Amino acid sequence: MSFRTPHPLHRLMLDDVRGAQKMLAGVARMTAMEGSRHLSSLVGAPVHLKCENLQRTGSFKLRGAYVRISGLRPEERAAGVVAASAGNHAQGVALASKLLGVHATVFMPVGAPLPKVAATRDYGADVRLHGHVVDETLAAAEEYAHETGAVFIHPFDHPDVIAGQGTVGLEILEQCPEVRTILVGIGGGGLAAGIGLAVKSLRPDVKVIGVQAEGAAAYPPSLAAGHPVVIDSPVTMADGIKVGRPGDVPFALVREYVDEVRTVSEDALSSALLLCLERAKLLVEPAGASPVAALLADPTSFRGPVVAVLSGGNVDPLLLQRILRHGMAAGGRYLSLRLRVTDRPGALATLLAVLTVVDANVLDVSHVRTDPRLGLTEAEVELHLETKGPEHCREVEEALREAGYTVLG
Repeated sequence: MSFRTPHPLHRLMLDDVRGAQKMLAGVARMTAMEGSRHLSSLVGAPVHLKCENLQRTGSFKLRGAYVRISGLRPEERAAGVVAASAGNHAQGVALASKLLGVHATVFMPVGAPLPKVAATRDYGADVRLHGHVVDETLAAAEEYAHETGAVFIHPFDHPDVIAGQGTVGLEILEQCPEVRTILVGIGGGGLAAGIGLAVKSLRPDVKVIGVQAEGAAAYPPSLAAGHPVVIDSPVTMADGIKVGRPGDVPFALVREYVDEVRTVSEDALSSALLLCLERAKLLVEPAGASPVAALLADPTSFRGPVVAVLSGGNVDPLLLQRILRHGMAAGGRYLSLRLRVTDRPGALATLLAVLTVVDANVLDVSHVRTDPRLGLTEAEVELHLETKGPEHCREVEEALREAGYTVLG
């Protein structure tokens, strides 16, 4: 199976996805389907997590990359392939190329997380750092393809890639035949398009819902306009779905096979990542956690059983640290505040005693005694506290006010 020209009018069929599934046998894993009691209790119906974060290379991207490169003619393989990516697609192309004996050159942004750069190199790709945003990296990769004859492997805008991603949908129907709703994150749209095509072709009664980050939601305006539109400067922590324009090929399929596209906030994304880590013991990147974020945002609006696709688990440790703290704050588990206290010996110890009574765990204290904003006998204390939830946060603030402290925020 090989589609030579990625054209929005190309008609992908269920047989294309089935062909991709045969091609991926022994290459991509059939990833686990894990039940979630916590999410099931919120939704009021069974919720299952499709764990593509446990796929080889840490995301679903290997599926589409392998199918795309497998379909190249011998002379195309000899010329090598080139891709541009900040992470998941880079690793998928690198491993697929290694397995197929094709030389891969991967352009990555200068600021790409070091673990992702190292992993891409370990899979055998020639990594070149270029540009500070993905658009610059993409332009460099396309120029390289033009100059060298290497085949450009697009992350989502090609029928072969979409057919490969659609195998996730076939696995969902096999592992959870009673499914009624599937939630999947959307960036360019390749995964959602493939899943929608595969699932709706066999089970038109199943509802397929796409999820985008609020700050990078190109699909709602595109669907409203009837064609892909560009959003300026998409902003989200979810790099895997941070795409400013839907792909032409996936857009046509999403419009036909995806029932709805929802958006989620950054707070919901970080809370979802934290929930996956704490409750399901699964490390998931923000883009992969977007379906869980949608469940948390409106749990009673989904018909069960529900399958949430955790599309990837490649998250930089430094970013993970910030996200977890953000998620704890969003969930009322982390409280930062500033107080004015009297600048005298023992004042800080008295303040900490109040926090001990209300069982707030002090993570960090900053004590400022010299500042133009402060009176002669005043000091300012900034506290970072670990708390037990929103109600406990309110209890802590109330206890401080009752003790005579001015809470500044």
